[in-house]
Amino acid sequence: MPGDEREFDDLLLMLKETRGFDFTGYKRTTLMRRISRRLEALKLRDYGEYRDYLELEPEEFNRLFDSLLINVTAFFRDPAAWQTLRETVIPSLLASKGPGKVIRIWSAGCATGEEAYSLAMVLAEELGMDDFRERVKIYATDLDQKALQTARTAVYSERQLAEVPEDLRQTYFEPVEAGFAFRRDLRRQLIFGRNDLTRDAPISRVDLLLARNTLMYFNSETQLSIVRRFHFALSDPGYLFLGKAEMLLNHGDRFEPVNLRMRLFKKIGSPPPGSRTTWAPGAGVSQTRPYVRHTVLQAAALATGPVAQIALDRSRNLVLANSRAELLFNLNPRDIGRPFQDLEVSYRPVELRSVIEQVELDLRVAELQDVTWHRPNTPEPSVFDIAVVPLLEPGGELVGVGVTFHEVTRYRQLRDRLEQTNRELEHAYEELQSTNEELETTNEELQSTNEELETTNEELQSTNEELETTNEELQSTNEELETTNEELQSTNEELETTNEELQSTNEELETMNEELQSTNDELQQINDTLNSRSDELKRATLLVSSVVRSLGDAVAVIDTDTRVVIWSPGAEELWGLRADEAIGCRLASLDIGLPVAELLTRAQRMLEAGPEPGNGRADAVTLDGVNRRGRPARLNAELSLLHTDDMSPHGVIMVMNLLQQERE
Repeated sequence: MPGDEREFDDLLLMLKETRGFDFTGYKRTTLMRRISRRLEALKLRDYGEYRDYLELEPEEFNRLFDSLLINVTAFFRDPAAWQTLRETVIPSLLASKGPGKVIRIWSAGCATGEEAYSLAMVLAEELGMDDFRERVKIYATDLDQKALQTARTAVYSERQLAEVPEDLRQTYFEPVEAGFAFRRDLRRQLIFGRNDLTRDAPISRVDLLLARNTLMYFNSETQLSIVRRFHFALSDPGYLFLGKAEMLLNHGDRFEPVNLRMRLFKKIGSPPPGSRTTWAPGAGVSQTRPYVRHTVLQAAALATGPVAQIALDRSRNLVLANSRAELLFNLNPRDIGRPFQDLEVSYRPVELRSVIEQVELDLRVAELQDVTWHRPNTPEPSVFDIAVVPLLEPGGELVGVGVTFHEVTRYRQLRDRLEQTNRELEHAYEELQSTNEELETTNEELQSTNEELETTNEELQSTNEELETTNEELQSTNEELETTNEELQSTNEELETTNEELQSTNEELETMNEELQSTNDELQQINDTLNSRSDELKRATLLVSSVVRSLGDAVAVIDTDTRVVIWSPGAEELWGLRADEAIGCRLASLDIGLPVAELLTRAQRMLEAGPEPGNGRADAVTLDGVNRRGRPARLNAELSLLHTDDMSPHGVIMVMNLLQQERE
């Protein structure tokens, strides 16, 4: 496997800059293993050569992304986990939402959509079809656009539906040409889109989030970022459904397990703002006035208590110190009555004078935790939790202040050891989790490879069947060719007989050919006559064209098929259509403001009737049209029959004159 880390980083940077795929948050070992497979398939030596190959062959990007984005999924994958989800989480979720409230689901890393549609079937069964259509929105996202397109189509094969119970298959899938399609009326509640979990904003206010075998592809830092996004995306309460290879060992402050074995978790909401914890005074703090009704029993209990305690009066003079305090702070009976500020205990192990002043002012307990004191002649520092308590008489008046020193050195050491053990345990859990995820990733890769091999096997089997069919077809064709050969031999004999007959017929044809030659000479004479008449028609047409162009009026000449052969400048001016646009087109197809239906009817009638003896044939009609400027135009159209010398109709001449008022 290529070992140049710098070239590998350059390759990842290229994928990010050219295609927008940032794989830096994915597990490096998985990426290197998947890319190395492409190198082996292409027989390339290192990542640098593969980078050059990608620049020359852009299609390789698609094959690479198909290899990196492992789309291994299935309907109701891990049936026991889905059963727990159906029996435990869904009822709690629906109960917390209440009737009529919208339910928002996010399936992150949905691949080709099987798990999103599995959840749709579960909710539809629980809510009913009508409530499902009105209340449920399922957002399914993935990085692979090709997989998302498959999910939107929602067409799956018989093998992909193998884990779907028969009753659900009958209810939610419809047979189509390529397999089975999820019901269109329910498919509208599922929205598929591209989302990069490492960069894009999460979908918010979701009640249930599925991310099954998705986190295991990312490194621990990226997993932490994604889990934070998931916590933000979920409502309160919200539920998280992970894959069997994924855990939330280091996220106990965000999620609590609903069923750890099935990887079902519930979001831990933030504490309500303004909430406070109350303090309960520790044992040994005197709540009575120190100068009233002292008894021997009280004095003995105070003196021999295991917690160091002192008491000050309102003038902040020392009035009480038990044996533990005397031993700890080198106090003696002569110190009773001295001002507290003159004693070493007032500032060691911690400054207490300002704390006592604040307690007297607020009449509230003050606590100082984890106070470290490096005592002389002791190898290890001592740790104390100090409580400063206002001493009140029954009427609520302040009579003094009590100070207790709880030595927690041993507990602090145990806590430090416990924290160290927990850190080591978390590290071991992370390594175990990473190993588990690697195994699951490898398992999915093997599953993907197995599916590819099964597909290849099916293709080979299909090819083998096709070859066998082709072999049978060739054998049948060979038999047909043998039969055809026999028929051809028989036909050859018939052809020889026919050839003799054709030879006899050929002699007869030669005789007929001589007769046809004589007829051809006669036809040539007729053709010469027709050519002569055609020349006369051309000269007549040119003459008419010349005359028409010399006229200022709009003139059009059509042939016997009503196609325009002449279009005068006046017609161009009147109707806004150039001659090259009009000539050769049927008059009825021209887009002009002339009502041609009446003209064509009269022209057709003239062509059918032919010329009148002696003077041809003419006609006239008054029409209302729209000129090229879009203004109404009333005009007089005169039609004259165009014919040859032998009175055969050749076309119609149309002269269109605007009436005088329209000209003005």
